[in-house]
Amino acid sequence: MTKLNPHQTIALSVNLNKIALIRNSREGNNPDIVGYAKKCIAAGADGLTVHPRPDQRHIRPEDCYQLQALVNEYKARQPTLEFNIEGNPFAGFCAKSRSDFSDYPGFIDILAQCKADQATLVPDSDTQLTSDHGFDLSGDNTELINIIKTIHDIGSRVSLFMDPDIDQISKAKEIGADRIELYTGPYADAYLANNRSDITSKHFEAHRKAAEHAAAIGLGVNAGHDLNLDNLQQYRDLPNLLEVSIGHALTIDSLEMGLDSSIKSYCKLLHFL
Repeated sequence: MTKLNPHQTIALSVNLNKIALIRNSREGNNPDIVGYAKKCIAAGADGLTVHPRPDQRHIRPEDCYQLQALVNEYKARQPTLEFNIEGNPFAGFCAKSRSDFSDYPGFIDILAQCKADQATLVPDSDTQLTSDHGFDLSGDNTELINIIKTIHDIGSRVSLFMDPDIDQISKAKEIGADRIELYTGPYADAYLANNRSDITSKHFEAHRKAAEHAAAIGLGVNAGHDLNLDNLQQYRDLPNLLEVSIGHALTIDSLEMGLDSSIKSYCKLLHFL
């Protein structure tokens, strides 16, 4: 087994979807997404993540534009700060679902206006509750290849949401991805049910092999889905891990610990402080 690097720094990208979901439950702009994002950055977050969906149940297109402007403003004094926009690359125009919403212009149109640092492509259906599987690249990928080229022309890095499958990760490289984001849902479920049991270790070992293979073929490695302060005690030792995006767990932790303390706790883990 490859020796793990206990001193590698892993970027924390805070996912703002849950905050937007709370805001959208009432009219108005409370909580304010941009104001919340400023607090995340001030507390030490390395980046911001959003996942605009066509139904706009949480993040809206205008949130993306405002957050990109915020990140651009902060980059003058924090150049490593990044904005990551996740979504289904095939999602097109969708008429607004509420009178106080604007139309959803399509995922690529949002990226084109934002020019985010990273576009994380996820194989979600429009009605899917949350991301729950990686891309299957075993078929014809012509359309996806063209989309990746378009995103590169926009100026954004491309990460593909993937299961820890060696063959599929190889295909991600072949079609032009710069990074993968390993889907950690099954690992997180195993950790919750079994802590550091043999079952959890089996999941982690699959992710370790996937991460090492990705790095060997020139792909950066991100990870996300249900990671938290407990399972990151182990998962942060994944070799070559560059970034994790965390929203749901961090939002829950903030209810008990406060936002500032929650982000600082995640940064302490991920920055090996």
